[in-house]
Amino acid sequence: MTGLAAPLWDVQNGQGLRQLFELGLALLLSSLIGWERAAQQKSAGLRTHTLVGIASALMMEVSQHGFTTVLGMDNVSFDPSRVAAQIVSGIGFIGGGLIFVRRDAVRGLTTAATVWLTCAVGMACGGGLPVLALATTALHFLVVRGYPRLSARLVPGTATNTFEARLTYRTGTALLPRLMQICTRRGFRILQVKVERLPAHTDNAARVLLELDGTQDPAHLASELFEDEGVIDVEITAATDDE
Repeated sequence: MTGLAAPLWDVQNGQGLRQLFELGLALLLSSLIGWERAAQQKSAGLRTHTLVGIASALMMEVSQHGFTTVLGMDNVSFDPSRVAAQIVSGIGFIGGGLIFVRRDAVRGLTTAATVWLTCAVGMACGGGLPVLALATTALHFLVVRGYPRLSARLVPGTATNTFEARLTYRTGTALLPRLMQICTRRGFRILQVKVERLPAHTDNAARVLLELDGTQDPAHLASELFEDEGVIDVEITAATDDE
């Protein structure tokens, strides 16, 4: 009974409250990172990053405090760093599932790296290193938000935009090749094309989804596409996958 009651008394002694604070900090910081990824419409968003951060913090707490009742026994030794090492290895399965190759373009690298960073933030919280966890979260926002702008200023023309252009146009006029030519002339690379024919009552219209990548402003492209008389509607949205 003594071994089972000890964790309850730890709450009154302050250790349990500290552990709850560390889990709460992991929840807050990982949610902030996940919110930023969700705002960018990435494949791994708020829930994924939050769960990774909380789970990493909990496993660190278990690594440090979950085996204290057996450490005093004879012939028993324990290395808390082994659990941390297994966390780092295990998160690779999630990160690897986010990376894929489409037409010689690697996607998901930044999202996978962010999940890895969120894991490290959770481990820092669970390991009793809140200052490092806070600093790393701040550095995350600096890198993912500030570095693209800095790169665009230092090396103009290198910052690329990946987005989706949904075009509704009238069929029967060989319009699609001309629209694609406008995209390439503007300096955009066409990654994917999906054509969907709309119902007959929509005046023989079709909808095409173009996934594009380039350094120019998508708004200028949308304006030029809409100038064609055969184009009914143009919608530009950010792509859901990451660089």
